[in-house]
Amino acid sequence: MNTQIDSSFTPDALVVGGGIAGLQSALDLADQGLKVLVVERQASIGGHMIALSKVFPTLDCASCITTPKMSAAAHHENITILTSTEVEAIESAGGVHHVKLLQKPTYVNFDKCIGCRLCEYACDTEYPDPFEEGLGAVKAIAVPFTNAIPQKAVLNAEHCSTCGTCARVCPTDAIEFDQQPRRLTIATDAVIVASGFKLNSITVKPQYNAQRSQDIISPLTLERLLAPHGPYGRVLRPSDGKIPGSIAFVQCAGSRDESIGVPYCSRVCCMYSIKQAMLLSGALPLADITIYYMDIRAFGKGYEQFFQNAKAMGINFVRGKVARIDPLDGGDLSLHVENTEEAENPIAERRHDLVVLAQGMIPGWNPAAATPVACAADGFVATTSLTAPTATVAPGIFVAGTAAGPKDIVDTIAEAGAAAMQASQYLFQKRAEALVG
Repeated sequence: MNTQIDSSFTPDALVVGGGIAGLQSALDLADQGLKVLVVERQASIGGHMIALSKVFPTLDCASCITTPKMSAAAHHENITILTSTEVEAIESAGGVHHVKLLQKPTYVNFDKCIGCRLCEYACDTEYPDPFEEGLGAVKAIAVPFTNAIPQKAVLNAEHCSTCGTCARVCPTDAIEFDQQPRRLTIATDAVIVASGFKLNSITVKPQYNAQRSQDIISPLTLERLLAPHGPYGRVLRPSDGKIPGSIAFVQCAGSRDESIGVPYCSRVCCMYSIKQAMLLSGALPLADITIYYMDIRAFGKGYEQFFQNAKAMGINFVRGKVARIDPLDGGDLSLHVENTEEAENPIAERRHDLVVLAQGMIPGWNPAAATPVACAADGFVATTSLTAPTATVAPGIFVAGTAAGPKDIVDTIAEAGAAAMQASQYLFQKRAEALVG
């Protein structure tokens, strides 16, 4: 769990990132008897996956996959987890990596906090909930979300009114308003970079006018709308709370476009859009759902059949590029589309009342700025060879998941296992050489 460690703590390996890749790598290393430190910048482990509704192509519950791994990591005797902590730099010398960490204040003593949430219930101050993509509200002091790990309250100083109510109701005196940021340096023999991804800005293409309408949303926002434990409990338009009757998905809205600096394909956009369209079709059986695409990239096992199932369900697929989106009076959104399947009249206007932009994956962290690893031209961590797909240019530093490039959950978990195996081989070989030498 989140422990007040000091610089004397020397894990065998340090994992940067507590998402699905980082957790899988940590568990695989820990099961081999190695001591692992997981560093997560958010207040809870789980990464993006814990916020998803379901996964493709099986439509299994995302939380049902992620939560057991979160719990297993939190309770593993060989794993220590630091949340609300950032990696500032990694300096390597003599085969040892010195990792400089910044532990941000939570203003709650985790050793005292029992997760009773009395402080949260008593707090009168709310702000837009980042876990719900800003659609719901969360108290200024709260457990980050329902199945967060650790189940400890975190105080957001930016939104706190300093009324002191939380401190008065806390039964264990865990509130510490005077907490300060804490810096420490951890020495370790191996590092796995599993820092994940983020989506590029929803306003990266000004012609889509996302800044002018609350009903032009990101795919992560739609994930929360689709989730049974989401902000509304059902799918509603953010602008007015109405049930949408016509939904459009705009593919390649943040990828495959050199003008925005993302010339590559993000790989998962077609499939998560098809998944979301299928879930919407079940939640809103009367809604008209259209996916505007350049081409469908259904590359994985069962993905093509998943695509065919979506078409059989009545989801409309229009092969064409959306040039512009204009918000109209009354709440509708006008999409100007070039339909490449129409020879005579390819240019058309389509109207919808909710639009989802398939934003592109970009690196969640730039390790090349402060570590010995190198990044490729696309900003993702560069690997050294096809035979060692998780090795970086820095000996003893490995990479897993979307820190190395866009990929789906299946490939992310497989790659995390590969990174753990390469890291453990490196560590055991180093131990053997030390015994001989």
